[in-house]
Amino acid sequence: MKIIEGTSENFESEVLKSEIPVLVDFNATWCPPCQALHPILEQMAEDSDDYKIVTVDVDAENALAAAHEVSSIPCVVIYKNGQETDRRVGLQPRKRLEKMLGVK
Repeated sequence: MKIIEGTSENFESEVLKSEIPVLVDFNATWCPPCQALHPILEQMAEDSDDYKIVTVDVDAENALAAAHEVSSIPCVVIYKNGQETDRRVGLQPRKRLEKMLGVK
């Protein structure tokens, strides 16, 4: 599965109404830890169809980030059945992200 670009227009359908767990990565292009996290998320997206990965650029979607109380980036939020189940700020290793998703 490919990483999905999250926007105000598709957040509800791609994240809140998803039937599978969703990892949302709130990030910015100028953020070095965000850029370091991106290849990890790309590999995870390629490796499994058991979850979705949605990336939200906080500069382009600042109202969406504010609505989800994102104040530091990178901020990884897990949603299951439309509800937030976990949140971490900062660069995270793949194993922790998979544990947050409940896949390994």
